Amino acid sequence: MLTSTTDSVPGRSVADVLGLVMGNTVRSKNVGKDIGAGLKSIVGGELKSYTAMLTEARQEAVARMVESATSLGADAVINVRFTTSAITEGAAELLAYGTAVKLT
Repeated sequence: MLTSTTDSVPGRSVADVLGLVMGNTVRSKNVGKDIGAGLKSIVGGELKSYTAMLTEARQEAVARMVESATSLGADAVINVRFTTSAITEGAAELLAYGTAVKLT
């Protein structure tokens, strides 16, 4: 399925808007990652374990959004956006959302 952050698809027209679709995941950090991140913050640099965790979370959220769009019979999801929010201390939600559409 085509996903796009734009409101249109070059060379295609939106024939029907099927509605808002979303996919989310909630992830928590663990003690091992926290210790490593704490040490890394002393010397600076990328926190690779957190980068990997967030990359995986984005992929899961997009997959769930696409699954929702597929169930509506969509050809594409346009205006895709991401947002995050803290759920509890040490846990965050990553949400992907967009507009499911049929294209011509």
